[in-house]
Amino acid sequence: GSSLLTGPEGLMAKERENLKRLKCLRRYRQRYGVEALLHRQLKERRMLATDGAAQQAHTTRSSQRCLAFVDDVRCSNPSLPMTRHCLAHICQDANQTLFRPCPGSEEVPCHKPVPVSLSEEPCCPLHLRLPPQMYVPEQALAVPEELEAAPTDLYLSAAELQPTESLPLEFSD
Repeated sequence: GSSLLTGPEGLMAKERENLKRLKCLRRYRQRYGVEALLHRQLKERRMLATDGAAQQAHTTRSSQRCLAFVDDVRCSNPSLPMTRHCLAHICQDANQTLFRPCPGSEEVPCHKPVPVSLSEEPCCPLHLRLPPQMYVPEQALAVPEELEAAPTDLYLSAAELQPTESLPLEFSD
């Protein structure tokens, strides 16, 4: 559309006025001169500050390790985001509410952390209790004995199914 609005020839006075307003609206938010220079410097400072903060947060975040101790040795796994424990030891944190230990079964106790879901008792995949089977397969249909003992001479062999002579094909409407 801008190529049509470049030349004032052939435009009526009202169209020229609308063109002038359109050009003014396109430049309304643009900065010029000193204001543009200061705005660019401010954007650069903000980028450096946020990049530095993000990079610093990333280095401190990646250096955080789990606070749990196993046999008097500190766990070397990285901690989960916004926590102080890794996935294996998250249940030791009393303030967290996203994970629970798997109750397991009577034969095999299990304390693997499982995310809390909509179910009442979240379990790990090993101890997940499946709902009862809703589909009951139907029993095979009983075939009457007279159909089973049908004579085999009613069926044609493969040789009998082959055409013996070539007939011309006729097409009709």
